[in-house]
Amino acid sequence: MRIDQPWLKDRATQAVCEAVAAEGAQVLFVGGCVRNALLGEPVSDMDIATDAQPEKVMELAARAGIKAVPTGIGHGTVTLVKNGIPHEITTFRKDVATDGRRAVVAFSADIAEDARRRDFTMNAIYARPDGEVVDPLGGMTDLHKRRVRFIGTAQNRIREDYLRSLRYFRFHAWYGDHAEGFDPDALAAIAANLDGLASLSKERVGAELLKLLAAPDPSPSVAAMRQTGVLAQILPGADDRALAPLIHLESGRAASGIRRLAALGGDGLQEALRLSKAQASHLEVIRNAAAGTAGPGELGYRLGAEQAMDALLLRAALLEQPLSPGFETYIAVGAGAVFPVKARDLLPDLKGAVLGAALKKLEADWIESGFTLSRAQLLATLR
Repeated sequence: MRIDQPWLKDRATQAVCEAVAAEGAQVLFVGGCVRNALLGEPVSDMDIATDAQPEKVMELAARAGIKAVPTGIGHGTVTLVKNGIPHEITTFRKDVATDGRRAVVAFSADIAEDARRRDFTMNAIYARPDGEVVDPLGGMTDLHKRRVRFIGTAQNRIREDYLRSLRYFRFHAWYGDHAEGFDPDALAAIAANLDGLASLSKERVGAELLKLLAAPDPSPSVAAMRQTGVLAQILPGADDRALAPLIHLESGRAASGIRRLAALGGDGLQEALRLSKAQASHLEVIRNAAAGTAGPGELGYRLGAEQAMDALLLRAALLEQPLSPGFETYIAVGAGAVFPVKARDLLPDLKGAVLGAALKKLEADWIESGFTLSRAQLLATLR
């Protein structure tokens, strides 16, 4: 089998491959670019494996006039940049020791050793620069069946890096066959190793969960996380009952990890997942708005179109109610509306708290009118 896609034939990418292979080293694409190409999914990152060691890769790149960046040279990774395209080149590796968070690795010249240290069989498929697929562990069978399966023993793979429990659910959400369900051995191993999740950095957990929630339909994976105890472990107090209704209501709209996270709820989400300030603010705003009673127009006016949409979708999912007809139009009208009265319009007759109360009442009347009352009409109500 061969991969035949434009990214593989790109001159810059082929130049990188030729440079690394100049003295006979093996050069093979691996991981996401191969997996996604075989599944017909978009390819973004270029990961290349080789038996050449990092210092040699940098030497070969310099000889070919290609920029080399030692992005992770201690773990065997050098990034070669050609025509603005980054290519991560990593030397074949084998694990020497692991502690559930990070591994001590040694370089290898054996592709099978490199494949065996990876997480899932569908991620251990390689392709040569001419597109020929190399499958040292038989991952193609699992890939074609969209079966997410750990390499070797699931428990061993998880104990090498406990983040793999979350990665399992994320990969199933993106690439698994929901109709076929989950690998029972994987679920049993994940449930038996819940304590290891506490050793992970909250940043890694947060990043992984948001990637999972951005999948087209992550609800089966999140339900499995609840059943195995993972959801309660990483998000105490979370409840996934509103997630599937939310995804149904989204109806083809762009997925939002934060919106879906808001549907899960839970205690102290910003701290539990080390969300950025912007993410935490968005989460708090839409959760508060969803719990309120403001209509589409008012939410559009106060929050802007994006956050208003998120809040209304979230509210409908939590209440298990349909969205009101024409809500998107009302959001748009509110988001584009500008309150016509300024504080200076009420001076000097009104000042201080009285001025503030009057502005608040006028704004409420204006919103109630569907943003139709003019400045003159609003001011007339004060006379």
